[in-house]
Amino acid sequence: MSSATWTMFDGDALDVLRQLPNDSVDAVITDPPYNSGGASSTSRTNQTARKKYVSSDAQHDLPDFTGDQRDQRGYLAWMTLILGQCLRVTRTGGPLLVFCDFRQLPVTSDALQAAGWVWRGVVPWHKPIARPQLGGFRRSCEYALWATNGPVDAARNPVSLPGLYTASQPRGSHRVHITQKPLELMRELVKVCVPEGTVLDPFAGSGSTGVAALAEGRSFQGVELSPAYRRVAESRLSQAALGTIV
Repeated sequence: MSSATWTMFDGDALDVLRQLPNDSVDAVITDPPYNSGGASSTSRTNQTARKKYVSSDAQHDLPDFTGDQRDQRGYLAWMTLILGQCLRVTRTGGPLLVFCDFRQLPVTSDALQAAGWVWRGVVPWHKPIARPQLGGFRRSCEYALWATNGPVDAARNPVSLPGLYTASQPRGSHRVHITQKPLELMRELVKVCVPEGTVLDPFAGSGSTGVAALAEGRSFQGVELSPAYRRVAESRLSQAALGTIV
């Protein structure tokens, strides 16, 4: 039986990160609020996350989340602070994967480098079900930016992972968060963490990173500000710890 454990922290990501000890986790894998979703500053900063990221014909009433109304300068400063704290708590050689969309890819790469991470590449996530874009191309990809705290530590974790993944977002009763990532995708990504290591997600949402980590024999520490989503995450993590993957 796996000795992997999990912990969920209640509160703001930056506040909680500042309380975590140095060199205490082996990887950071996170899906922060994109602060994206609009062609103009007004639409990016004045709409709720649900309005920006959920189709008008969606057949669910999942809760909204806060922290998604920053402009680009605010987002850059905020992400630099967040990722700087993540660097401090990550052991030397540990990896970072941080999700973003096409709009936020440049500024997110700036933030992780300003925070001190060594940027290693971009891992596209191909979404087979994507909205059509009249006059152009479907927005069929989101991206995980890959970085490390110093040199790649291949000796401790000699994996050779794909640089491109295809997976559909959960649908129906399996959808428990408005920007939920597919579990099969997250189970692949957590393999970048050393075996039996600890994965940190400062924006845990419904806990998919943690469920994936436990399923792959890694421990998990998550932070979530929303009480509703934190309850969902804790329920899913409890089940995952017992071997039930949800």
